Amino acid sequence: MYLNHPAITATNSSTEPDRLERLNRVYGYAVGLADAAGNGGFLGKIRHIHDHKGRLLVAWYEQPSEEEKAYFLRAWQSKVGDESAEVEHSIEPV
Repeated sequence: MYLNHPAITATNSSTEPDRLERLNRVYGYAVGLADAAGNGGFLGKIRHIHDHKGRLLVAWYEQPSEEEKAYFLRAWQSKVGDESAEVEHSIEPV
């Protein structure tokens, strides 16, 4: 079992706890896509996931591939996400 999952936060999560639930679903969706693609290194690259007013912010320890970025875009555009293409990526090394 993988135990080093990224931090998951959201703006206004204390008053809107559904934002964190949505992020957990999106994270699971992205991880499922990576697993189906045989991308075993995906989990170790993600540092932090944050929902800022409907924009998904994904911080990575190292540069993600375009395919890895697409996992989050697809998840965020889905019914379990925000149904938008508002996804931003950044690199935050250790």
